[in-house]
Amino acid sequence: MTERPCLAVGLMSGTSLDGMDAALVRFHGPTRAELVGFWHRAYHPEERREIEEAIGAGTGGVRRLALLHARISEWAVDAVEELLDRARIPADTLDLIAFHGQTVWHEPPAVTWQLGEPALLAERFGVRVVSNFRARDLAAGGEGAPLVPMADVLLFGAADQPRILLNLGGMANLTFVERRAVEAGSFAFDTGPGMVLIDSIARLLDPKLPYDRDGELARRGRANEAVLTELLADDYFHQPPPKSTGRERFGPEFARSLLARVPGPDAVTTAVELTARSIAGSIERWTRAGTDVVASGGGCHHPVLADALRGRLASAGRGFRLFDELFFPGDAKEAVAFALLGYLTVHGQPANLPAATGARGARVLGAITPA
Repeated sequence: MTERPCLAVGLMSGTSLDGMDAALVRFHGPTRAELVGFWHRAYHPEERREIEEAIGAGTGGVRRLALLHARISEWAVDAVEELLDRARIPADTLDLIAFHGQTVWHEPPAVTWQLGEPALLAERFGVRVVSNFRARDLAAGGEGAPLVPMADVLLFGAADQPRILLNLGGMANLTFVERRAVEAGSFAFDTGPGMVLIDSIARLLDPKLPYDRDGELARRGRANEAVLTELLADDYFHQPPPKSTGRERFGPEFARSLLARVPGPDAVTTAVELTARSIAGSIERWTRAGTDVVASGGGCHHPVLADALRGRLASAGRGFRLFDELFFPGDAKEAVAFALLGYLTVHGQPANLPAATGARGARVLGAITPA
């Protein structure tokens, strides 16, 4: 008997803190996903500041974090409401909502912590909510990240050859997929900083900027090669996979330190080069020669970063394509991935890739809040 299609919403708010992504996805089994609708609920500057201050060193506090826990759920409700309204889909036709929440601290193997109350979504939409995806992998000895690789393997790998799926999010990460739907030989890891470092420096230079729009600041600067050489010697870049990182290492504090050493737009250009070179270096060091790269994430909209990365990969004999060219708009990819993780959870199927996270084995992830 053919399984009934599953209609799911995937929600994702990443380390870039730019907003809440909501994807409406129809699954025809775990290897076929149809994007029905997508909405990005951007964070207002004061909302982003609320998150940054709550998780910043010395500025948090239990009450502030508790209130933010509820607020993030309210922003998720806003995103789902707008998504369903635009798609003209009633909430009672949904099978599940997958809610990643907002990571406020990621320090494996000790802890990974996401804020956001799934009960508020379950109550508002009358549908079961899958959340807290990372904790079980961490408990099994893994990094709790990256988790998107399962979607890369099941949905976005090539059928006849290896492929690298690169995500240029707040942190940059990649998945090497041997073949679509084949876990053996596939692995993934965070390469290091992505857009969070570039955009943090842009906001330090001009608080009115949400990010380095169209790479304008990066175009005006020149990379400081001496500082770059020192930064690229960071132990993280030479540590073998599996590995993951976050704002705790390559976030606002790192940005302030870099800006203190390299003033003005030169700091943005240096951050762009650090990101491009660390990604290209990771690809050359840890993946099979000649494998082409398919990129998604906010960094694809930064022309200076995209061009720098394309040039470095081309010189190494690797193709570089945008996710949009092969599938659907790449901005929706991570929300679709978490919809898939939720789908796997409610079907009792493992959703981590031990070769990516370092967990002792495959695990069913997440917790389910009933409708």
